[in-house]
Amino acid sequence: MIVDDKEKVRTDMWKIAPHVLKLEASIIREILKISSKPGVINFAGGLPAPELFPIKDLTAATNRAIENYGEKVFQYSLSMGVVELRELIAERASRRGTKSGLDNILITTGAQQAIELVARAFIDPGDYILTENPTYLGALQAFNYYRAKYTSVEMDHEGMIIDQVEDHIKKFKPKLIYTVSNFQNPTGITMSEQRRRDLVVLAKQYDLPIIDDNPYGDIRFSGKRVPTLKSIGGDEVIALRTFSKIISPGLRIGWMNGPVDILKHFEKVKQCTDLHSSTFNQYVIYEYLKAGHLEPHIDLISKDYGAKRDVMIKAMEEHFPEGITWTHPEGGLFLWVELPKNMSAKELLPKAIDLKVAYVYGQPFFPSGEGENTLRLNYCNATHDNIREGIKRLGTLFKENM
Repeated sequence: MIVDDKEKVRTDMWKIAPHVLKLEASIIREILKISSKPGVINFAGGLPAPELFPIKDLTAATNRAIENYGEKVFQYSLSMGVVELRELIAERASRRGTKSGLDNILITTGAQQAIELVARAFIDPGDYILTENPTYLGALQAFNYYRAKYTSVEMDHEGMIIDQVEDHIKKFKPKLIYTVSNFQNPTGITMSEQRRRDLVVLAKQYDLPIIDDNPYGDIRFSGKRVPTLKSIGGDEVIALRTFSKIISPGLRIGWMNGPVDILKHFEKVKQCTDLHSSTFNQYVIYEYLKAGHLEPHIDLISKDYGAKRDVMIKAMEEHFPEGITWTHPEGGLFLWVELPKNMSAKELLPKAIDLKVAYVYGQPFFPSGEGENTLRLNYCNATHDNIREGIKRLGTLFKENM
């Protein structure tokens, strides 16, 4: 980024807080600026497939929201969120194994705000957070603002290796455990049921909250559904959810499901940020849910994304050279690629852009900065033909740079 002299002088004069000046822009957002150019096959962002947005049903839900609630949809609303929507969310959670009531639900402006509220409520500068390694970049950004430190646990095909967790807790005394337990961002890995139960036992033993960031859990297209951490751990777990991946990210409506006594504090913290999430958008989603559209739509996108994952893996098997490995997610939006140790996914990205294909290199997902030979691919935002062609181009690039 080029900073002119006037901007530099102003920054010096206006005394922006040092920890803000040290913040880095999201590498995903920066790559999206490049990959949005015409002709680029984009495997980079966490973008759902726009052709599957339920525009017709959302239009009807918008009209019903205005007809049924009139001026109420344009007014301020409760910081906890619109009561009608919270009731529906709690009922759905209870049906799916997580006993929940109205006061267990706090509406947020996307799950990203929920992560920020967690950081704001829990973290003092220098506090440790226990995470998976790698972990969600957006969470690291939110935690970094509050000057958190990290102790990171390695993963295998069953998720976080729980045998390592207790030693990390004893050594670093983290404030909380942060996990993306289902179809993890960035790896696509799902934590096994036994490891969830073991993690809950440790959390109870050491009186640590588990923050389960679960935006992808509904999007399963193969394998067996695993009980959520929240359904296993109850009040030991704060679950973060969102409609961004299952309806539309532009509506920016997510929620937290947590203990009533803790959410009272989060309500006050949220009041410091935005007073409340969009009243209008909450009522639109409420009408959409009430009409029974959500579950059929989840079935639709799960089928579509599963087919695209299959196309991508088949193309990788055909075009990627020996020595490159990848995960086989059973749901969600992403898979994770490991190149040979002597290769740098970051250094190869400009060459990939020249070939008009984009990905996110993996290093920023690691709290301690390793993973130079890794990258994340999103399979749900491209057509089948573009997936085949994009993977073919990447295969050529990797072969030339082995």
